[in-house]
Amino acid sequence: MSKTAQTLSGGEKRSIGKNVISFLRQDFSAWLLIIPSILLFFFVIWRPIFIGFIYSFFKLRGFSPVKFVGLKNYIDVMSDTNFITVLLNSAKYVFWAVIIGFPMPFIIALMLNEMVHFKGLFKISVYLPVVVPAIATYMIWYYLYLPGNSGVLNLILSKIGIPAQEWLQDKNKVIPLLIITSTWHGFGSQTLVYLAGLQGINTELYEACKIDGGGFFTRIRVVVFPFMRGTLLLLLIRLMIQIFQILEMPLVMTSGGPNGASLSMGLQSYKYAFEYGQMDKSMAMGVITFLILICLTFIYAKAEKNK
Repeated sequence: MSKTAQTLSGGEKRSIGKNVISFLRQDFSAWLLIIPSILLFFFVIWRPIFIGFIYSFFKLRGFSPVKFVGLKNYIDVMSDTNFITVLLNSAKYVFWAVIIGFPMPFIIALMLNEMVHFKGLFKISVYLPVVVPAIATYMIWYYLYLPGNSGVLNLILSKIGIPAQEWLQDKNKVIPLLIITSTWHGFGSQTLVYLAGLQGINTELYEACKIDGGGFFTRIRVVVFPFMRGTLLLLLIRLMIQIFQILEMPLVMTSGGPNGASLSMGLQSYKYAFEYGQMDKSMAMGVITFLILICLTFIYAKAEKNK
């Protein structure tokens, strides 16, 4: 009985091995294409996330763990006087991105979709800011926002009799101004995505709406929004995730000022690591940000499922 069981077990193993080999042979070309991507994701994305999560529970000397401290790093980060400020600032970034940065590409896409002449020229014009390197964009807008009479915006305002403004030095204006900069730099790619979706709508639906007496705004409400709902929701969540972890822009343009008014979670994590030398706290802040973004992703998945 034992020999029979061992024989069957060996036969099953050989059968499984043959099935695996047959499966790999059938999709051999597909595996050749996907394996480099899997390796890239593992070493560039998944492995650093996993290591950062593990290291956040240790006291670090440089990037080397020296002692397991449990949740101490998280407690230290959340008890920091800047934590609530940073969290609220990140929420403000998302709020102003939804108010300013989300509708603008869609409005531009609607205008381009209604155009008859020179549509290609305007497509190129809309996409040009995306081509400009991010750091160059931030520096250009930094000089636009300079205070006093040295800033470009203040020079323009002085010509029409308006006194100079404290742009990035005003804590109430700094985040909306940074979002305007971010919107100018990145709205071109989103506009083209929206435009592709709009051009995919059956023109017969537009004609039927026109025959029924529907104007431009009626067509948007009745035809465009139902068709574009999934794309709008996807890009909204993507924008929120992107803005929530904003780092380079406040680092280059304000360094988190004035008085921490533009300090984001990503910038605070950067400061922990490279200004204060507290790599363990930086890891903990990164994990907290990651968990918040995971929650946003689940919200998107739930909304997509129930639409």
